[in-house]
Amino acid sequence: MSEKPKIYPPVIDKIEDWPIYRLSEDRAAFIREIDEYTLNRLVMRGSDKVRDVLATTVYLERIRVKEEPWKVDPPNERQYWRRMRKQLVAASDGKNEENNKEAAQELLKKIIHRYSEEIVGTFNIKTFLFARKFLSVFFHRLLNTAANRNFRRIYSAKHKVHERLQVKGQIEAVRKLMKKGTVVVVPTHFSNLDSILIGYAMDAVMGLPSFSYGAGLNLYNTGYTAYFMNRLGAYRLDRRKKNPIYLETLKAMSTLSIQRGTNSLFFPGGTRSRSGKLEDKLKMGLLGTVVEAQRALCQENSDGKIFIVPLILSYHFVLEANYLIDQHLKRTGKEQYLDASYSRRKILKFAWQLFSESSDITLSFGQPMDVLGNPIDEEGLSYDQHGNVIDIKEYFIGKGEIKEDLQREAEYTKILAERIVERYHKDNIVLSSHLLAFSIFNIFKQQNTSLDLYALLRLPPEDYTFPLPLVIKVIEQLRRVLFAMEAEGKIKLSEQIRWELEALIKDGVRNLGNYHALKPLKFNKEGDVISEDFKVLYYYHNRLDNYQLDQYITIDAQVKPKAEATVIS
Repeated sequence: MSEKPKIYPPVIDKIEDWPIYRLSEDRAAFIREIDEYTLNRLVMRGSDKVRDVLATTVYLERIRVKEEPWKVDPPNERQYWRRMRKQLVAASDGKNEENNKEAAQELLKKIIHRYSEEIVGTFNIKTFLFARKFLSVFFHRLLNTAANRNFRRIYSAKHKVHERLQVKGQIEAVRKLMKKGTVVVVPTHFSNLDSILIGYAMDAVMGLPSFSYGAGLNLYNTGYTAYFMNRLGAYRLDRRKKNPIYLETLKAMSTLSIQRGTNSLFFPGGTRSRSGKLEDKLKMGLLGTVVEAQRALCQENSDGKIFIVPLILSYHFVLEANYLIDQHLKRTGKEQYLDASYSRRKILKFAWQLFSESSDITLSFGQPMDVLGNPIDEEGLSYDQHGNVIDIKEYFIGKGEIKEDLQREAEYTKILAERIVERYHKDNIVLSSHLLAFSIFNIFKQQNTSLDLYALLRLPPEDYTFPLPLVIKVIEQLRRVLFAMEAEGKIKLSEQIRWELEALIKDGVRNLGNYHALKPLKFNKEGDVISEDFKVLYYYHNRLDNYQLDQYITIDAQVKPKAEATVIS
């Protein structure tokens, strides 16, 4: 049985003292601050650059309005951008350069303010308390119904939601750091349900105040979702908008929010992992804002410090696995954030399966670090590679003073991204399903070495079986390597990885078979393992793909088509 998680008391008792609430109460002033900050950033590029930025933005927005309209868009969106185009043309007539310059800046101010009003959310205490109670009741009843399979026992069952949330790692350190400075949590991203589960775990289990987080604007297309998102501290992200003014406004919001001491959460990978792998390449945009905010605090001679906390999520099975691996294999490059089949029925089915059969969700909080990737202790002190305490202000000094240096800060952001990726892999907790999927797909791959991946995935699953003794042998080989890696601090293992091998395999098969209609893995009547969907099996195999574990697998027997399969002695 999994160890029951500890429930922690609130770090900050009064919601009125939460940074996210204080920011929301000062929303109007915060938006003015964003407007001014963004304007200065863009004007610094010069008047000609401002016109180029305006022209690019108006052009891209008119295309977006025409080709990708959403219900949540303002009703006057098309007319607005048509008007902006006319004003831009008028500000570029060449008759009076000074007047044109002023007109361009006024136009820039209008667009920035429109974006900042759209991006910045609010935080309502009553709505938060209702959402907290609703989620607790909903998850509790769903869990107990799934676990007991008996609707008459819904109200009397004793199963707890937090028992399915295995929160591990640097919990005490994160709680202490909340009182020392500003915490920025950077999770891996596998499912559209990640935000809900992370938020619930940090509130209900860890006792942390609410974080500022980004929510895709597409989630606001439905009224009830928009109502809650608008009042729970989420800032709105519109991934259709790739224009320079929007991106600069979004970065300004993040920088200034963190600089004000608002704890933040964002997915540095940018979107869900299509392949199922742990992220190894991060987006520099929002990540760079934490470096910028730290430098600004140093410039103000403030003692405020920003702490980065990697968070690695582990599911035995993922709601959108089939859809995501399709996207990865097709290599379309077009980001789709909610596929058409992502229905309420599927969400409920996923949640039902998630909470039944003891299928735990693991959240691993990794080693906290400063904005340069240096490890920090619970007191917030930074350490270099030799274990010496360092003053982060020294990294921002140039010619005897602390000042902005965008090129230097871009390099710092790259270093931070590399450190986060390292922690993702070191603090990743291997589940039984991960190890089993990796083992069996590699058996399959090694027995078809002449085929590339796409040819391999086209092979008929019904023609293949994986004898249990061979599966045991391969897992035994890999487990020895994983134990050594764990001892060196290169990975973490769930308790199931230490079980007897047959029990481990049964746990992995059961968990992978919980949700999908075509089972990635299941047992046949003879007790051997088969797959009904190699493509989804490949998705789950990818969770351990970056560790180069396949080099440790040696197979001295063939996996034969099902009709010819023999049990290996």
